[in-house]
Amino acid sequence: MWSRLLTNHVLANLTFVLVLAIGIIAYQMLPRQQDPTINFNWISIVTALPGASASDVERRVTDPLEQAVQGISDIRFVSSNSREGISSLLIRFNDIDERTFDKHLSAIRREIQNAEDELPEQASDPFILEITSANAFPSVMVAVTGPARDENLRRQAVNIENDLERIKGVDRVDAIALDDPEIHINLDLPQLERLGINPAQVSDAVAQWFKDISAGSVNVGDQSWLVRLVGRSEQPDTIKALPLTTQVGEIRLERIADVVRAREQAAQLATVNGQPAVLMAVMKKDSANTLSLVERVETYVTGRNALTAETGVQLSLVDDQTVPTREAINLMQNNAAIGLLLVLLVAWLFLGFRIALLTAIGIPFILAGTFWVLWMMGETLNVVVLLGVVIVLGMLVDDAVVVVEAIYYRLQHGEAPLAAAVNALHEVAQPVLSAVLTTMAAFLPLMLLPGILGDFMRVIPMVVTLALAISLLEAFWMLPAHVVVAKVNVTQPKRSQQLRERMTAKIQRTYLRLLLRSLRRPVLTLMGIGVLVISTGGLIASGQIKMDFFASDPLRLFYVNVEMPPDYPLEKTQAKVIEVEAIVKRHLAPDEARAVATYAGQMFTETEPFFGNQYGQILVGLNPKTPENRDVDAVMDSMRDAVQQVAGPLRISFLRMAGGPPVSKPISVKVRGDNYAEIRRAANDLQAILATQPDIRDIGDDAGAGRMTLTVKPDYSAITTAGLQPSDVMRTVQLLVDGEVVADMQSQGKKLEIRVRANARDYANIDDLLKFRIPDNQGALIPLSALVDANYAKSLGNIRHYNFRRAITVEADLVEGGMDTVQANAWLVAQWEEKLQASYPNINLDFSGELDDIQESMDSIAVLFLFGLGLMYLILGTQFSSYWQPFMIIATVPMAFTGVVLGLWLTGNPLSLYTLYGVVALAGIAVNAAIVLISAANQRLAAGMSVLHATLYAARRRVIPILITSLTTIAGLFSLATGLGGKSLIWGPVATSIVCGLAFSTLLTLFVVPLLYRLFMSRKHKKSVPMV
Repeated sequence: MWSRLLTNHVLANLTFVLVLAIGIIAYQMLPRQQDPTINFNWISIVTALPGASASDVERRVTDPLEQAVQGISDIRFVSSNSREGISSLLIRFNDIDERTFDKHLSAIRREIQNAEDELPEQASDPFILEITSANAFPSVMVAVTGPARDENLRRQAVNIENDLERIKGVDRVDAIALDDPEIHINLDLPQLERLGINPAQVSDAVAQWFKDISAGSVNVGDQSWLVRLVGRSEQPDTIKALPLTTQVGEIRLERIADVVRAREQAAQLATVNGQPAVLMAVMKKDSANTLSLVERVETYVTGRNALTAETGVQLSLVDDQTVPTREAINLMQNNAAIGLLLVLLVAWLFLGFRIALLTAIGIPFILAGTFWVLWMMGETLNVVVLLGVVIVLGMLVDDAVVVVEAIYYRLQHGEAPLAAAVNALHEVAQPVLSAVLTTMAAFLPLMLLPGILGDFMRVIPMVVTLALAISLLEAFWMLPAHVVVAKVNVTQPKRSQQLRERMTAKIQRTYLRLLLRSLRRPVLTLMGIGVLVISTGGLIASGQIKMDFFASDPLRLFYVNVEMPPDYPLEKTQAKVIEVEAIVKRHLAPDEARAVATYAGQMFTETEPFFGNQYGQILVGLNPKTPENRDVDAVMDSMRDAVQQVAGPLRISFLRMAGGPPVSKPISVKVRGDNYAEIRRAANDLQAILATQPDIRDIGDDAGAGRMTLTVKPDYSAITTAGLQPSDVMRTVQLLVDGEVVADMQSQGKKLEIRVRANARDYANIDDLLKFRIPDNQGALIPLSALVDANYAKSLGNIRHYNFRRAITVEADLVEGGMDTVQANAWLVAQWEEKLQASYPNINLDFSGELDDIQESMDSIAVLFLFGLGLMYLILGTQFSSYWQPFMIIATVPMAFTGVVLGLWLTGNPLSLYTLYGVVALAGIAVNAAIVLISAANQRLAAGMSVLHATLYAARRRVIPILITSLTTIAGLFSLATGLGGKSLIWGPVATSIVCGLAFSTLLTLFVVPLLYRLFMSRKHKKSVPMV
């Protein structure tokens, strides 16, 4: 069968060309994005209760919603935040399949809908959002700037928001500093007092007039007419003319109020380059092409800016994901290209140009087939897919090298090309298949890795497995067919080939001499290797290997966070943030920043945004990295001291954005309890302890201080005596502050609300608010202070829950080169137990977050590693029909880990979870050399050789293919490990671990495996020739 397949070169060539062509097309069509699309199993629920304090929001909104979701299964944690006017819940589920997650999502929607009856009437409908890697962070930030923060800027921003939402690939657009339109009926309070009119009376009258009614239809002759009553109007002049009936007779609304078209009270303010702005955060759909999406947005921006003279606004891109996406993809593509060239160089060095070329042309065939399958599966082209390609690049030719070397060996001994190909396949097919299957066995269990890390990296084992499966097709069919068709002749070698043969012969002789020395001193050899393996454990235990479990590449973007005192007005916060912005700009080199945007009222963090008048933030988008530009950390460090010396803010900190899966800060501790004051004291004491450790910086918490609060309670006795209704009194207080929304309508495609409120004024004293007088049932004016009891206190800015208990999260960053995450958290636990636990018996600490993800990933990696070893043992035991020989092969795994530790120590790279991922993958690669070595020895042993002679023959026969396969794998990853095509803190250590581990394990395998084989196989085969 093999002969007929290998001689049908037409079928082989047409299949080769077809797969190559479709694969190239599929590669071009794969959507580009930086990271894979991941469903985090996170659900966000946001509900607004305008004007409510944090305590009211917690009691009236958050608590009912938490009770509604508490009974849903598979919830990992529920985190909630009750702040002024807003309740937000974040629900994270355990690792569950998509069908189960959709089922739970439907259950959440149902339970939330049932709980809406318990919410206040003024509360908005809860907004439920499923958070993924695509919609959690904007793909592009568009700034709309104008000369003034006026109605034209608002109207143009609304139109632009609508246009952006219609662009292909856009999931949603979140606007910052875009206020909804309103019609304000601003009451003249002195005039109301003079006329003896209650503000609630005015509000009720406006509500009565502002109604549209469909009266139905009537028959008029032979026709049917519809009858409508229209009371709503968005024209201020029409509203001013509304008549009101009062004790002094009928009056027009304009006599007691000013009617204007305005905007709701601003929650955020933004500026870009000193001009008022509205920022548009554009989120993309899952699997949408980031590069194409941003190109479409850029085209829209260019077209809109051509109309600036007519529209009065200018559009600009503050930040977009094309730069990090292109940089990340180009980094991988460059390293893949360099790796391919190095693989060709290694193959040429040992096999010559023609054989190397025949081997290397299989690489594009295999990659094309892989991209074809990925495209059909709906995957995207991202850095994780390309990492899988880079990892497998050197392995793609491993099986081909073993096959072609066996063919080459026979051609040298005079066999015809077809016979050489068939005989070679008979010799090496089984060990090659076992080697590929063991590599798959190491990678495939990694698809079961739980958590965000598992979701983020899951495509790597899929890419590697697909590529290796296709490589078997190429090695067992395409490559031999090409060799047969090419009629390679090596019986009359050229000078370069003669040099190559002398080189390989010298390698074989040198290796045999060294091997014989180690075989003569087996105990000394094994002890030396054992000491080396144990010493690497000492390097880890002594802290010589840096630990950075979520090492990541910084994006060319960072934030400067400014937190003012809680009673700061929004406008003053914006002014202070602009002052900080000026200092930031002074420390930026010319042409270093792409854009600098400033906004107040909102502050992004690693997990969720903070809202409030006291929060401000400066977004600094940097230009792409060049040799002249500084890196992100250097830019932040240059301005850190100057920025933090600004007087006024409670806290100024920096937030660096990084690639990879989302994580919290290295130290993230939930201080949980029931009494908020006790939680606050414990959190303060915990931060004081953290401040004593020099390796810890940027210490803070997520609790916002509240403002001074006036709480009024109705004096029922006084209200009854005055002949008034309690609701009229309480509504009057509301109308004096934020006012009442009495009606709404649609205007220019947007909801337009009618708000009745007192004319805005600044009070010298809070008691002045209650001096306003309303008429009693006799017409006498009574001040509000006589009808209510007032209480003055400082409120809470926000109240957080974690798993249904109140909590404050204390967070901090680590100084680079100091303690790692595990050490820092262990130190903090010890300090808490020693110094604080006795003082706070009702408080407990929850370290869920990065530490929780680390522990989960490490536990799972260890289990999957053992599972992979078990699969490898099963495959090897089946091939060799032996219980013991697989252990000799698996003995190469600890030697590979020794190489990993030494490589990290020499290069200074950190030991991260990605590195451990590479170690697990390395287990399947490192055993390949031992497989082909023991397979060859078994064949010679079965042919009648002694154990010693079979060992030496196998070593001499297989040393060259072992070196070629190991060097090609190393060559494929060498560029990424050393940064020749660009450095990466995420992927560089993975490549380094595989390169160093494989190099070290290959070297030791060539000596340890023959030694173990001779020692243990001699017991089964007593016939042995004494050593010379």
